[in-house]
Amino acid sequence: MANNSYFKSHRLSRSADAALGLESSTKRPRTMGTQSSIKDAFSSYADYLNALNEKRERIVKASRDVTMNSKKVIFQVHRIGKNNKEEVLGKAEKDLAAVRGQHISRLVKELQGTDFWKLRRAYSPGVQEYVEAATFLKFCQTGTLLNLDEINASLLPLSDPSLEPLQINLLDYLLGLADLTGELMRLAIGRISDGEVEFSERICQFVRDIYRELTLVVPLMDDSSDMKTKMDTMLQSVVKIENACFSVRVRGSEYIPLLGSSDPSSFAVGVSDAEF
Repeated sequence: MANNSYFKSHRLSRSADAALGLESSTKRPRTMGTQSSIKDAFSSYADYLNALNEKRERIVKASRDVTMNSKKVIFQVHRIGKNNKEEVLGKAEKDLAAVRGQHISRLVKELQGTDFWKLRRAYSPGVQEYVEAATFLKFCQTGTLLNLDEINASLLPLSDPSLEPLQINLLDYLLGLADLTGELMRLAIGRISDGEVEFSERICQFVRDIYRELTLVVPLMDDSSDMKTKMDTMLQSVVKIENACFSVRVRGSEYIPLLGSSDPSSFAVGVSDAEF
């Protein structure tokens, strides 16, 4: 009986060893194949992320160029005066077209398709500055607001018709519009010092309208932290223009001081030189 039990246990152990050996021999090739497929998958992920990071860097550089050249358009518009309106605005319009053709086109080329949604943070500053320049020029030309549909329509010729075109989103448009009010405040103060009070009053009413409408929209926005900060700055711009226009109407021509006056009653007090 002892011998029979010994032989049975010996056969069982040999059977178990054989089964384990068979199992390990059948699993080994499958494990190697799995490791290889995982390695290939992560290699493709790495290639995708590297390509995306390189694209992001190119977009950031293009956005900086858009920002820099859009500021030049704004500076050009600020040169407007009583006797040079057509000349100054004509040059500004050509400069804005150059920004669109040389720099915005680079963004469009990189962002055609669906990439512009996930890379918005990379190009948003440049787009906001472009919106600010385009709306500033439009107001000085016609006294009206350039809307989002008009801006996006001007970008369509830059896109490949077979791909989804780059479209400026509503948030970037509103952020650029908020910055516009600061430039209009500087323009209004400058026009008052030049004796164009009626033009400054039109600017004042225009900025009031923008601020009033945005106060209704901003509380409903999901991503509104940037807008809330700019709304405070916008209110300051409205107050500065109102104070300047009010002072001129009440005191007349004697209340058009030189810029930089230290007179406590001057509307220019509290406005830094950089804001003119």
